[in-house]
Amino acid sequence: MNNNGITAPRGFLASGVSCGLKNNGKKDLAMVVSENIAVAAGIFTTNVVKGHSLKWTKRNIENGYARAMVINSGCANACLGERGDKDAADMAQYASLMIGCRPEEVLLGSTGVIGFPLDMDKIRKGIKDAYASLSSQGGTLAAEAIMTTDTFPKQASKTITIDGKTITIGGMCKGSGMIHPNMATMISLITTDAAISREMLDKALRHVAEKSFNRVSVDGDTSVCDQLVIMANGLGGNTPINSEDSNYDTFVSALLEVSVNLSKMLARDGEGATKLIEIRVKGCHDTESAHLILNAIAKSPLVKTAFFGQDANWGRIITAAGYSGASFDPDLVDIYLGELMVCHNGAGLSFDEAKALEILKKDEITVTLDFKSGQVDDKIWTCDLSYDYVKINGSYRS
Repeated sequence: MNNNGITAPRGFLASGVSCGLKNNGKKDLAMVVSENIAVAAGIFTTNVVKGHSLKWTKRNIENGYARAMVINSGCANACLGERGDKDAADMAQYASLMIGCRPEEVLLGSTGVIGFPLDMDKIRKGIKDAYASLSSQGGTLAAEAIMTTDTFPKQASKTITIDGKTITIGGMCKGSGMIHPNMATMISLITTDAAISREMLDKALRHVAEKSFNRVSVDGDTSVCDQLVIMANGLGGNTPINSEDSNYDTFVSALLEVSVNLSKMLARDGEGATKLIEIRVKGCHDTESAHLILNAIAKSPLVKTAFFGQDANWGRIITAAGYSGASFDPDLVDIYLGELMVCHNGAGLSFDEAKALEILKKDEITVTLDFKSGQVDDKIWTCDLSYDYVKINGSYRS
């Protein structure tokens, strides 16, 4: 079995099982366990409304350590009052008895429909089955079990050398809709056998998230269950990373590569998507302007439908930048589809429509806007908006 995800690092076991939360019989509960206690850090949704499983994790990860994570799909365990909180606590308690750790060391994630309670009989059976089937080759099964409208499991890994020791970072995530850069924009778990302090792990995660998971937009929505968690068990044997030294830089570079790969998978697998679109801005006056422009373009229905229809309607792109709230001189803006310039100094060009169509037919497209006003460059990944997005979300509960 392909082992390029969360079980790629030493000392992590995983499984994915079906416990009946999904009506179609597909896998719906994942368990990931570190052989020893791991340093842990996390980033959570900015939505004021938060799911109960997420709240459990957000509260307990402040301790700085974790032993395991259990994630169910098929039910969000959100907006259920005291029952949702109790079910989350019971879920962690039951898993901890199996694993042999404290309940607070079991992190949780839930994804699916909001407002319906977990079937705890099914959850307990799922946890029992998942624990029994834990394996060092179980990463792919876990990645499958956390999927909702995803069309493929999302995994990535990277191996590096620190202090002469082989260190591995692995990750999995799910997310296809309700995705926008307000951290986090999905559910993701990253594992590593690196030895690193909690402070440095948290710092690395936040730095990397800004350049990866916070650069993905599918539809402009941000869910109530979104989280990004990282666990580092130290079994790689390197000298612990306790400061921002060269070893820290090496670790961050690899973590960024894994996170970018996962982020691009999220955008590529946007609900109903047919294209991965990378939007780049160059020469912006400041970081805030770059963010505003990127977010406006990435979530514009008119821009996204134009890409689906393979229409080189660059006017929609500059219009979205114009209403973004950023200040810029429109008479300086150049726009490129791939390498083809379609707008120069804010004015349309007589470009080769056949060449533009050839570019827009590809399943990966790069759009570049050069504002020629400063030193800030940035990017975001998004997707097109197709008929299928409406079909999927018009009948999500069924």
